[in-house]
Amino acid sequence: MKRRVLLVDDEISILLTLKAVLEISGFDVDTATSAHEGKRRIKQYEYEMIITDMRMEDHASGTEVIACARTAAYKPAIALLTAFPVAEEDWQSMGADEMLVKPMHTQVLLRQIEAMLVAHEDKKRAGATRTHSTSLRAGSDRASRKSAPVKAAKKKLAKKKAVKKPAKPAAKKKTKAVAKKKVVKKKTPKRSPARKKTAKKKKR
Repeated sequence: MKRRVLLVDDEISILLTLKAVLEISGFDVDTATSAHEGKRRIKQYEYEMIITDMRMEDHASGTEVIACARTAAYKPAIALLTAFPVAEEDWQSMGADEMLVKPMHTQVLLRQIEAMLVAHEDKKRAGATRTHSTSLRAGSDRASRKSAPVKAAKKKLAKKKAVKKPAKPAAKKKTKAVAKKKVVKKKTPKRSPARKKTAKKKKR
């Protein structure tokens, strides 16, 4: 699948030259001749890279295009194209990933663009991995918070079960044993005096 690039420049000759070079190298290229048109295309379509001139309708045109590209959900790589080089901290503060100085040799331009795309894709993957890890941790924390009351309830129930109840059945058994002993120890009826005398005579 061809990678889509948007070129934004009000100089038609430069725009068409860059378009031809990139298309020969396998890119799918859209063009815009003003910041207004460039911003409209950024909102309508998705691009792997936005290359914009710095000065078009006015000196802030390139900055406007870069700011619009930065808000795009698909997060394209952004290059500032200029014939008037600025300090690195200046174009970085605008939100650009790289500065391309025109005129530029074709092979140098292509190498820079390829390097930009590779670095940008690596950066996007790293950001996606961090986001995924954060969401997993957040999900785990939410699950822990939800399960905490359940765990506390289970622990409380286990403590209640651990408390021993008085052994009532054992007391009942003891009572029965005592009753049996009482039955065994019943006294035999006493003999009358007359029967005792008779028994003595028999012995003699």
